[in-house]
Amino acid sequence: MPLTDAPSTQDLLARIAAALERLSPPAPAAPDFSAADAFVWRAEAHALAPVAKVSRVELGLLQGVDLMRDQLVGNTERFARGLPANNVLLWGARGMGKSSLVKAAHADINERLAGTPGFAGLKLVEIHREDIESLPVLMGFLRDAPYYFIIFCDDLSFDGGDASYKSLKAALEGGVEGRPGNVLFYATSNRRHLLPRDMMDNERSTAINPGEATEEKVSLSDRFGLWLGFHKCSQDDYLAMVFAYVAHYGLKAPQEQIRAESLEWAITRASRSGRAAFQYIQDLAGRLGQKLD
Repeated sequence: MPLTDAPSTQDLLARIAAALERLSPPAPAAPDFSAADAFVWRAEAHALAPVAKVSRVELGLLQGVDLMRDQLVGNTERFARGLPANNVLLWGARGMGKSSLVKAAHADINERLAGTPGFAGLKLVEIHREDIESLPVLMGFLRDAPYYFIIFCDDLSFDGGDASYKSLKAALEGGVEGRPGNVLFYATSNRRHLLPRDMMDNERSTAINPGEATEEKVSLSDRFGLWLGFHKCSQDDYLAMVFAYVAHYGLKAPQEQIRAESLEWAITRASRSGRAAFQYIQDLAGRLGQKLD
């Protein structure tokens, strides 16, 4: 090739830049928040997937959690009205309706405030536990949107060697920008402090100042202004849950039969909880040949 035919440095750089542009992923599309009331955060794609139908139960069906229900609904309604509100940690016994309560409160607020002047809508955004480190990116997507958002993480906890809890701490309260005013973070967990006791003890034993190490761990839970504790229910509360479902779905069976069967169901699972109550209802409805719509 004659020397004069060699491509110029500028041409080479332009071709390299074009090739790199073709290899790079396209910029994420702006979310269409009007598409749904609930979304799932897809961290790997930096995208929000709309949820056409949320798996939820009606607020009135959640029995035995009256105090926690009223506190959560009150906090959520104040937030949706543009008033000060807190991040919420729902912790405690398994199967007692922690995640169900979050989803039910979200639906209740949207239904009751629909048509209220200035209320554009309350959106629920689920983030998976393994994607917590992408929380700052998600908050950036939501910051300037004309809606209020509850970011919801179900079954949140951290194990030994997992430092992603620091990302959560910074996203909730720290940083220069801080948490967006139109965003709250709700989480459910079986642990009040989100960290296992042995992890906190290990930090204490290996730290130069054990008190400061433990304080850093516990301070994660302090980012949640409202703590709602859920405990195993009594037999009366459990039966109230069962019969509330029976009435709601119109299941036709003798009351004494339902009582005896549901108690046996709980005994065989060593658990009296809202989850066990609904599992019994599913079994009963199936035996009766009735769908749960």
